[in-house]
Amino acid sequence: MTDAADDSERPLIAHLLELRSRLLRGVVGLVVVLLGLLPFANKLYALLAQPLLDKLPKGGQLIATQVASPFFAPMKLAFFVALVVAMPWLLYQAWAFVAPGLYRREKRLALPLLSSALLLFYSGCAFAYFLVLPTVFGFLASVTPDGVAMMTDISSYLDFVLVLFLAFGLAFELPVALVILVLLGWVTTAQLREGRGYAVVGIFVIAAVVTPPDVISQLMLAIPMCLLYEAGILAASMVSPRTNADGARTD
Repeated sequence: MTDAADDSERPLIAHLLELRSRLLRGVVGLVVVLLGLLPFANKLYALLAQPLLDKLPKGGQLIATQVASPFFAPMKLAFFVALVVAMPWLLYQAWAFVAPGLYRREKRLALPLLSSALLLFYSGCAFAYFLVLPTVFGFLASVTPDGVAMMTDISSYLDFVLVLFLAFGLAFELPVALVILVLLGWVTTAQLREGRGYAVVGIFVIAAVVTPPDVISQLMLAIPMCLLYEAGILAASMVSPRTNADGARTD
């Protein structure tokens, strides 16, 4: 009885040890990237602030309303940049932990999905930085009343931009989300096509909530999401399980 219990506990202990090892490797990789970025924290913040500075009147600048903001804001940015840079390494550690328990077909689908999710998130952040931020700040600068100096706090600016990056990064994950829903059998590609109108309405509602209150930035999120919705339907139709003549699913 005792030997049987010991044998059943060994796989659990082995899994826990493997999980600890993968977590430690992930944390070490993240710390290494963070330490490499810390000397460039101020330069990273200057690069992040450039879209706003370009739209401010001549001589405009950001301000620090708290004593420690000039130190903590760049450090916070460096951590988030390190997290984004180290994401492939973190995902690899997660994949190495769960891969042995997956079937061959699940492994074949998981790697493209993870790679696509990572690439789409990076694309969403790049889209926000190069296209959305200049447009949004241009609009905000144009509606600033006369006699009011637009002087943004560096911590508030960082929080605003990070939320925008997260919103666009997650929004660009829409195709991957649709593929996963189809693979799980929760929806079909036919249902996604039939619900296209409802999806478009929902997309515009989401765009109105997560973007600043101007039509241009809302359209800059809604239009790509609509296109990504169509791309998700196309990708899902390529990987969705097929049925045979008896209606049974085949891989």
